[in-house]
Amino acid sequence: MTVPSAVEQSFLTVHVGDERFALPASDVAEVIRPPAVTRVPLGPPSLLGVANLRGAVMSVVSLHRLLGRDGSPSSNARVVVIDRGAPVGLVIDRVASLGIATDDAVDSSEPTRQIDLDALLARDFGGFSRRGQHKQFLSPQAIREQSAADRDEIALVCFAVAGQDFALPLTSVHEVVALPDGITAVPQTDALMLGVMTLRRRLLPLVSLHGLLGLQADGLGNGRSRVVVARIEQGLVGLAIDRMREILRVPSHTIDPVPTILTRGDAEAQIQGICRLEGGQRLVSILSTEHLFRDQALVEQISAQREDSHDMGAADGLSTADEQFIVFQLGGEEYGLPIAAVNEVVRVPDALTRLPKAPAFIDGVMNLRGRVVPVIDQRRRFQFEGQGEKRRERIIVVRIDHMHAGFIVDGVSEVLKIPQIQLRPTPDLAADGSQVIDRIANIEIAGRMILLLNPRELLDRAERDLLAALGDDAERPAS
Repeated sequence: MTVPSAVEQSFLTVHVGDERFALPASDVAEVIRPPAVTRVPLGPPSLLGVANLRGAVMSVVSLHRLLGRDGSPSSNARVVVIDRGAPVGLVIDRVASLGIATDDAVDSSEPTRQIDLDALLARDFGGFSRRGQHKQFLSPQAIREQSAADRDEIALVCFAVAGQDFALPLTSVHEVVALPDGITAVPQTDALMLGVMTLRRRLLPLVSLHGLLGLQADGLGNGRSRVVVARIEQGLVGLAIDRMREILRVPSHTIDPVPTILTRGDAEAQIQGICRLEGGQRLVSILSTEHLFRDQALVEQISAQREDSHDMGAADGLSTADEQFIVFQLGGEEYGLPIAAVNEVVRVPDALTRLPKAPAFIDGVMNLRGRVVPVIDQRRRFQFEGQGEKRRERIIVVRIDHMHAGFIVDGVSEVLKIPQIQLRPTPDLAADGSQVIDRIANIEIAGRMILLLNPRELLDRAERDLLAALGDDAERPAS
């Protein structure tokens, strides 16, 4: 058996367009078909995005663009996976051969060039540095201080049921998820019970909120339907709603008690208060999870279901350290922000006050209960083409310390609790110098990859750019 020498070693020969290139076989972990790719904003042109590789998050890079070539990979493209401490996928047109190459073994009719991968990657991704363990950008102490500052405010998750606006206190909401296609009906149960659904390998009872409130059910199953996973005593229950509206933080004085005449006899009201929004033009009924179910036997069943599934959850690695995120859409991809950093999710106002000389991605400012908040078009910020669907757009108001900013997104879909075991660090190649993408939620069982944003970095960059623009304008001499 011949051992390759320093000038005789194994190479994987690949085609990129009409050219042939040789990759050291020792660098190649495997060759796979192109996986589903999630785009990463603000990355270099050669970075196509990130993908799931058997639980690991892999950066996917176009070798065409890395080499400065025009064109796109062919329909028979493959991905060569190399190991650089973390998997990196190189998209090529096709594999030519795997074998021994020597200095004089060059076919002049079809020349083959060796690739210095490290030099190529350093050219496009030279600014990245290997990051250690990810830190929490909002410490428990900071959250406590922020909560103390907001003790007069109440956080609400608002949603629509039969054309009316309702809400639950955020403290009563475990998460908000999409209504699943498959719901298992349970025979001989109350008409309010739609059945059971699976939530991360545990069974969750699913109840019609239309039925609980005595409203006509005509909006479910339209693609925008959601399930509010609410805490009922010690258990969890899924409440089927038509669509999610907003997440609001409102002063307690804007919530009025329910008029006594609206309660039925001696029964305790399912609605614990009515919130006045938009100067009283819009009313939101706040539900009480304590009194939502009048059937105590059903409440006991829900609590028992939670107790039965608790051990199963622990076996799956779920813990109280799991994190909650607001999940939103932008340019066809899913993103998340820690719920602790999200002040509110509101509709886009009909008009914003424009700021002269502000960066192009700043749409203007809005008045949020007396506070002036800059509003940023995040689609433009991430340099995405096209426009979102105006009626579904929302503004996510993010706050850390003294900074506030509103980010316009294409839509907000969920409040999702993600287990720590599904949170992955951002691959080094996918982390630009700003580190806007903090981590990636790799939810294999659902085939989802959610890019988790660093809220402090979002606000820092927005504030820096805005102050720089306004500073330039202030320093410009008057004509």
